Amino acid sequence: MNTVCPACGVAVVPGYVKCPRCHAGLPAGLGRTKRTTLDPGGTAVPRRGVPPWVVLGGVGLVLVVLVALALRGGSKKTEAPPPTPPEPIPAVVANPQPRPPTVTTQTAAPSPAQAQVAVADPGPAVAELKAALRAQRLWGAVEIVGQRVDVRSGSCADPAMRALVEAKKTMLHGAGLTNLRCVEQSGAVVFERDL
Repeated sequence: MNTVCPACGVAVVPGYVKCPRCHAGLPAGLGRTKRTTLDPGGTAVPRRGVPPWVVLGGVGLVLVVLVALALRGGSKKTEAPPPTPPEPIPAVVANPQPRPPTVTTQTAAPSPAQAQVAVADPGPAVAELKAALRAQRLWGAVEIVGQRVDVRSGSCADPAMRALVEAKKTMLHGAGLTNLRCVEQSGAVVFERDL
């Protein structure tokens, strides 16, 4: 036997405590039967409270944390900044003595050749030498050692290598390099020349 919700008029199955549509409470006489269990069934949601010991435990834990933080933060001593030393008082001399003249020495200006060697960057010149080696298929590694250029290649004995070094000699010297060695892969020096 179905009953009807007095609030909205929807049909309700016997045993429900609340209307499934409007959630209005149903009177006990509308198809509700007394049950012996604690669960009323239907759309009823049992209300369960939080046990008081859980609430007290949470409050106690918060208090312990706050006290610990307060004690920890309060034990730090703030250091006062160091005192500033008093400013010196200028001395007043009654009979000042004349100061001896200061002697300044002038250094000689570097010659244009020295200035060019000190400022020159050998990086671009070495990069151009590497590109020229690659273009003529004289594969090799180029390394700067102080003011010397080491070319490590298996083609050091090739006449094209000597011609290439001769062609790039002025450019390398202008970059501040003074010597060039051509070294085989084994480490033997094939030729060495001043730039």
